[in-house]
Amino acid sequence: MLSRLVPLSTLCLLLCAPQPGTAQDALRGPPRTAHGPVDVAVGFYLIDIVDINSDEKTFEFEGILSLRWNDPRLAFDPAAVGTDEKIYQGKYQFAEIFDGWWPPLVLRNESGRFERQEVLLRVGHDGSVTYVEELQALAEANMDLRLIPFDAQEFGVTFEVLGYDTNTVRLRPDSARIGLADPTLTQWHLDQVQYRVFETDPAYLGVGGTALSAIEFSYPAVRSPHYLLRLVVFPLMILVALSWSVFWMDRESLGDRMDISFIGILTVVAFQILVSDRLPRISYFTIMSSFMYVTYLTMAAAVVVNLRVGALDQRGDIARGNRLDRICRWAFPLGYGATLAVTVAYYFVRY
Repeated sequence: MLSRLVPLSTLCLLLCAPQPGTAQDALRGPPRTAHGPVDVAVGFYLIDIVDINSDEKTFEFEGILSLRWNDPRLAFDPAAVGTDEKIYQGKYQFAEIFDGWWPPLVLRNESGRFERQEVLLRVGHDGSVTYVEELQALAEANMDLRLIPFDAQEFGVTFEVLGYDTNTVRLRPDSARIGLADPTLTQWHLDQVQYRVFETDPAYLGVGGTALSAIEFSYPAVRSPHYLLRLVVFPLMILVALSWSVFWMDRESLGDRMDISFIGILTVVAFQILVSDRLPRISYFTIMSSFMYVTYLTMAAAVVVNLRVGALDQRGDIARGNRLDRICRWAFPLGYGATLAVTVAYYFVRY
């Protein structure tokens, strides 16, 4: 008896299983429209920028992505179903129960991590579909840090259609669903969101001239300079000014003047090591690194002056030594300030 039931149950499973070419298979492809490609409205609401890594040129963000399109194949009779809208909530219902087509969007500037926190899909009785997902991801940013801490950056989130060219799926901005929350990011002030739709020609399709539709949401941001000015710039300027006290010292002991100058240099070096974690590790010169070099050279010049004054004293030319000290009392502050002003002006004009 048991041996007869096994083939019978197998036959029932085969009959109940969806066969190739059924309506379910037809729903897995994009809907055909008489007006051209499927029009997908894309909205993105930035919740927060969690972290910005200047060394890796990446930023971590949280946001809500929404897609709206129309698929007449999903239309249904509200009276027969008992509701005007079908709702698929959560990853399981979306992946396992919903058997329709949806536009596959990928984060083009993803940098290693992309997590979907929650998914919600709404299907109207007329075939209108709304897809909403909360996501957290790490994205690349094209950052130029030459003006740090006076720099302005642009953090962009770019989505593109995966595998479907512009003849099949075309994106457009959904302005009603594009926005920006009040981020808790320190040291940065975010401006209003900007967005654009463009076409990209990926090599993985293997067909020349085939373009994909993409959309970019960019968030201009300006760094607040007060933190680095208070932490690095102002303390170093005070140390440099204190090192000029050697020009008012009694010159009977050259060693005392040299000790003060070298102690100042070593203090600046130790201070730089202490704050190095606060500054980005990049290869090109920035306005901050130029400030550090001007500071080093100014303090090194004070050592040279000390040696020159000591040599003049040894030869008995006390008058020239006194004159050199008097000149340095105003030449060093003016030269240091003028060099910093020219350096800052160069960076702002050049970049």
